[in-house]
Amino acid sequence: MDATDRSILKSLAHNARTPVKQLAQEAFLSSPAASSRVERLEKKGVIKGYQAMLDYEALGFHIMAFVNVAIAPERQPAFVEYVSGCPNVLECHHITGLYSLILKVAFCTTRDLEAFVGYLQKYGKTETQVVFSTLVEPRQIVE
Repeated sequence: MDATDRSILKSLAHNARTPVKQLAQEAFLSSPAASSRVERLEKKGVIKGYQAMLDYEALGFHIMAFVNVAIAPERQPAFVEYVSGCPNVLECHHITGLYSLILKVAFCTTRDLEAFVGYLQKYGKTETQVVFSTLVEPRQIVE
């Protein structure tokens, strides 16, 4: 990966809908060359996909939280299967420390969050932190 690839990635990380013509201009390439580079980065798995950044609060999901879960390793496959199918789970990470997993979740009400956390407790111990505000929005690193 060279500086030209990084230039293209920075543009796409900022706005995944950046037109190829603009990517080409910013990277000092022809449009076909820029398109070829994007395609190569996709095939190599450097670009895993494209997503819209949603405003969950505007969609009615007013409660954002992080839920830590401590579960025994043998319970993890069933847990992962459950949370993978739950649309309110935005992220799930296997972590070090007192808890083995951390989830980022979004719910419409605290009652919905409470019911979800109550269900998770069948897998093990939980600890929940409700988000007051987000100071740094999710972003991509391209250096």
